[in-house]
Amino acid sequence: MKKYVVAILGATGAVGSRLINELEQSSIPVKDVKFLASKRSAGKKLKFNDQEVIVEEATPESFENVDLVLSSAGGTVSKQLLPEAVKRGAVCVDNTSAFRMDENVPLIIPGVNEQQLIQHKGIIANPNCSTIQMVAALFPIYQRWGLEQIIVSTYQAVSGAGQSAWNEMLQQAQERLDNEELVANILPTAADKKHYPLAFNLLPQIDVFEDDGYTHEEWKMIHETKKILFNDQDSSRIKVTATCVRVPVEIGHGEAVYFTVEDKSAVASEIQLEIEQTPGLVLQDKPQEQIYPQPLLAAGKRETFVGRVRADNENPGAFHMWIVADNLLRGAASNTVDIAECLVKRDLVRVP
Repeated sequence: MKKYVVAILGATGAVGSRLINELEQSSIPVKDVKFLASKRSAGKKLKFNDQEVIVEEATPESFENVDLVLSSAGGTVSKQLLPEAVKRGAVCVDNTSAFRMDENVPLIIPGVNEQQLIQHKGIIANPNCSTIQMVAALFPIYQRWGLEQIIVSTYQAVSGAGQSAWNEMLQQAQERLDNEELVANILPTAADKKHYPLAFNLLPQIDVFEDDGYTHEEWKMIHETKKILFNDQDSSRIKVTATCVRVPVEIGHGEAVYFTVEDKSAVASEIQLEIEQTPGLVLQDKPQEQIYPQPLLAAGKRETFVGRVRADNENPGAFHMWIVADNLLRGAASNTVDIAECLVKRDLVRVP
């Protein structure tokens, strides 16, 4: 059996630690691992399968003799280093937005479109966390009844904005309890002009605003969905629109999804059955018992949880559903390692 040298880029971050755990539990035959991070994190010691591994500073030379790179170190770092890794023969799975809309880079959710991996040229992109859970939940419906339109409103956890934003929200919560002024320096996005507290608040802005009034997060959900389903980010075969909101939850994105199907014979009970029978999806939908997906219950789990499936009684062929998943695990680390497993199984860990 062939074994692989695997590098984790961004190993000391919130997603990086989960990548390590997921790799430990994966079916990938690992010969050796390298943990890479920024210069300030170099020298730290992490464990892989109970063995101590010293974190190295990530440089182009770090990827010599590496077969597979799992990356979650930020878009700027990915753009700088992953092409260097490919030059040295590594195949990279990237968990940033750096390459998602590159027409030469497959955007993959295993179980949905892993067949597109055969087209890779050394880099494969992991979709946005909010896109992953939505498309994973809708895909069995799309396969059976077709989809005409998706309207999604997201309720996204602070961990999706990084550890510093998470820490700031917790500090704000304590400030509020102590009747102190809430200090905000990061959210909605560090790159924008104004900052607002998230604790005890809702922020209808994730990422910067585009000229048409949509945020870039909303833009990503729209165009990533089209690329995943139809390999065309501007496809007219489906209508998609989104409103993305940051909420004071630590881990676990929630999504209220309204969708219309092509085949108007679809009924809610059959949609529930399709979800229940799809690997990776968990149906939690017993309204009379108040059973439905919740971020607190989804945290630390790899599955995507679906509930509140019901028909729009005013519009035939239209339905609602509620989707929750751990954005750091299901929406990042787990999907990244799932992609890597698909590459190994298909013998695609090679640069064309």
